[in-house]
Amino acid sequence: MTARVFIDGEAGTTGLQIRERLAGRRDIELISIDPARRKELSARAELLNAADVAILCLPDDAAKESVSLIENSKTKVIDASTAHRVDPEWNYGFAEMAKGQKQAIAEGRFVSNPGCYPQGLIATVRPLVEGGLIPADFPLTMNAISGYSGGGRQMIETYESEAQPAPYMPYALGFNHKHLPEMQLNAKLDVAPLFQPAVGNYAQGMVTCIPLQLSALKSAPSGKTLHEAISDYYADSEGFVEVAPFEAVQKVPELNPETFNGTNTMRLYVFANDDRAQAVLMAVYDNLGKGASGAAVQNLNLMLGIDQKSGLTVD
Repeated sequence: MTARVFIDGEAGTTGLQIRERLAGRRDIELISIDPARRKELSARAELLNAADVAILCLPDDAAKESVSLIENSKTKVIDASTAHRVDPEWNYGFAEMAKGQKQAIAEGRFVSNPGCYPQGLIATVRPLVEGGLIPADFPLTMNAISGYSGGGRQMIETYESEAQPAPYMPYALGFNHKHLPEMQLNAKLDVAPLFQPAVGNYAQGMVTCIPLQLSALKSAPSGKTLHEAISDYYADSEGFVEVAPFEAVQKVPELNPETFNGTNTMRLYVFANDDRAQAVLMAVYDNLGKGASGAAVQNLNLMLGIDQKSGLTVD
């Protein structure tokens, strides 16, 4: 049976990438607004109610408006905005986040697609909090770099229009980034982390980095213990989340933010110096793949009851 899918906001970066991943699939019929009616609210409402699944690639207020336009009880919704990421009535769309999460997505009607940056923190920290290796009130920081597409439309326009754009540009230096609530909730933290993102002079791909001063704990876990906990946590992730071997190295070539571009793979790393009781948790993935559009397609597949890898590349 062919599922009817409407991408509300298909002209944006995330929408275009979702459409690209769905192109040519025989199990999906993409429905779109007539260009002549693009600004008509009634036209959006018609398609939202005609779709089996609506994928919202819109600003928060517009996403909320789209949900309000759905008058039936059958249209399923994937929201790629931040509007519903901490709403208890919506399932968080990071399928590997916890046991039962994939099933919750598959059985749910409303799924909030996760943000790109939060996934790196949630993927590495949540297993350690659940395993009791670090406390929920542990003071965490996360530094991360993304391709400039991770900074939104205005940043994309800036980088693509400037003759000499900055090779590295930290931002959100007021430390009140909109992703903080979903990071805290889904990593099971009592307090929000100190989050300092940046973009580089390349289009897509990201690395997240979480340093741990384990000496602040009464009993500091070893690097091997941290690695084993994270590896065990993702043993059944079907290749979407993989954990690199635990090695004593000074440099890893694969810690290139563009390593997994075009794929739905996330690779996690644990580096540690037990003598100093220090560790660093890192994640490498495509901010437009597993971090956005790829995650949306994976969630769509789960909600339609088909192979979650359909239309996706897993390295």
